[in-house]
Amino acid sequence: MRDSSDIQFAPLPPIKPLETPSWLKKLGEFLESIFGPVGEALGMSWPILQNVLIALAIALVLFVLWRLIAPVIEARRGRPAPEEPEWSPDHNAAVALLEDADRLASQGLYAQATHLLLQRSVSHIADAKPDWLIPASTAREIAALPLLPARAREAFGTIAVRVERSLFALRDLDRQDWDVARAAYSDFALMELPS
Repeated sequence: MRDSSDIQFAPLPPIKPLETPSWLKKLGEFLESIFGPVGEALGMSWPILQNVLIALAIALVLFVLWRLIAPVIEARRGRPAPEEPEWSPDHNAAVALLEDADRLASQGLYAQATHLLLQRSVSHIADAKPDWLIPASTAREIAALPLLPARAREAFGTIAVRVERSLFALRDLDRQDWDVARAAYSDFALMELPS
């Protein structure tokens, strides 16, 4: 087998490493001439830089603690939180919404009428209080929004449950569903409007 010329038994000569191209050497020298002094300056001033970074970290921790503790301190001082007046949609807009929704319901389109109540209710909230909602707010999130008055949350939740049932459970809404959603909205938005 050692006599066969097809099999190599002698070690290969060492591979000669490739030489670094001259342009790459020049680039390295150029970068070293620029960043070398900066690195040396940072290395020599590390004790000062270290103290500055520690001071910034302490300031950040104190700021975060203050933001967490300040509301508790304000609550203990007995200052009542400023209350916003209870919000409800514009009376004319609410009447127009109910008229449009009643028109759909009179045609037997209860799911569409209830969905219209939900969509326009979201629009009313977004118009009156734009900072309360974000584009990704879901009906459930809005129904649980603590900034909404309790009556609004209850009405919105009642409507949202029926719309979800219609859209996601693919269950068509009937007259009873519509009557419950309409009553919830009119009780909140108009209080005295008969069904």
